[in-house]
Amino acid sequence: MSKGIIKEEYLKDPRLKDFFDGETSDWAKQKIQEYSKLMAYYKCAMMEIETKFNVLNEDYSLKHERNPISSIKYRLKTPFSIKEKMERKGFPFSLESIEKNLNDIAGVRVVCSFPHDVYALADALLSQDDIVLIEKKDYIANPKKNGYRSLHLIVSVPIFLAHEKRRMKVEIQLRTIAMDFWATLEHQLYYKKDTTFTTEMMEELATCAHMSAELDARMDALRERAQV
Repeated sequence: MSKGIIKEEYLKDPRLKDFFDGETSDWAKQKIQEYSKLMAYYKCAMMEIETKFNVLNEDYSLKHERNPISSIKYRLKTPFSIKEKMERKGFPFSLESIEKNLNDIAGVRVVCSFPHDVYALADALLSQDDIVLIEKKDYIANPKKNGYRSLHLIVSVPIFLAHEKRRMKVEIQLRTIAMDFWATLEHQLYYKKDTTFTTEMMEELATCAHMSAELDARMDALRERAQV
């Protein structure tokens, strides 16, 4: 998940006509403009979430003399990734359907120092009266079979436009530095093209995940002993 937004080159890509199955160039151009407007709304929602976490990070540093957040990254799904997922899930393809049925168009990843920080920040965010929790999956307490750990939240957040207020959905991933390190390298290894991932290699990845979890637990215990 790299820090950035939808790129202008998407709008210049000639494949976008096929993306919208346009009958005419004018029809396709209108759909592209409508799509870009929706993506701008998602961008605004990510900015709102990022601002909230930055405020929480600053407040925490004033009270505890340290920053719980190591980094914040965000991303928008590409139009082609969106269409592929809509087709795979069997949803009708329209802007209304995209907004209704997909929860991960906008994604924000918050990398924290300690497991304690993950839950403290999540609780602080969800206690804010303008945030609505849609879904929560705790892969830290219940890791995936391959060893993946992270706290996933789907929330809705209001964005305030010139003449209206809209609620947009954002997927938030909160994880520690150790969790992010493992997940980043696992993705590079597992999804490398033309490589067959053997059972032995998957078991080794799981072992590394357990080592990462043990490191997090020991560092969190040291944090508690140091009272930070």
